[in-house]
Amino acid sequence: MSMIANFLRVSQEELDSYLKDSSLLEDRIYDDEREDEDPYLLDIDKAWDGILYLLTGKGVEEIDFSNSAGLHCAIFSGQMIDPEQDLGYGPAHYLTPNQVKSISNALLKKDKDDLYKVFNPEDMTDKEIYPEIWEDEGDEAFDYLYTYFQQLQQFYDQAASEDQAVISILN
Repeated sequence: MSMIANFLRVSQEELDSYLKDSSLLEDRIYDDEREDEDPYLLDIDKAWDGILYLLTGKGVEEIDFSNSAGLHCAIFSGQMIDPEQDLGYGPAHYLTPNQVKSISNALLKKDKDDLYKVFNPEDMTDKEIYPEIWEDEGDEAFDYLYTYFQQLQQFYDQAASEDQAVISILN
């Protein structure tokens, strides 16, 4: 089974409702009745750990989630909706609208060259960065990550401009 990351843009009020009753978030994420794509949802496929590495030089196992100001927060903030809720591979993480603005600004400062300087397929393989394709795929793997990174940048920029919170889910 694959581990994919999804991000959801929500209002502060909606975030507050999920913090009070996490089953509402689960209902939204796994709504079988939904006919259309959710325009507030971003799927970055399996690129999440690779993007995390490009932003931090670390894998998910090495991140200090008590630091709520790092770029890792773009993927996993360490602030959980409900630590007991498992939405596939653990609980959902969230960022408030003010935190989203800060992360968005930091992401917008990153360009392709910045990320490529960090890209190290051997180190990524050694650190078991998911999905462990780095040495085999080389620059194609970087292009895969960069495509999803650009989508993540745009997603955060949109959320920041609309004063929205962001929820991340690994499922």
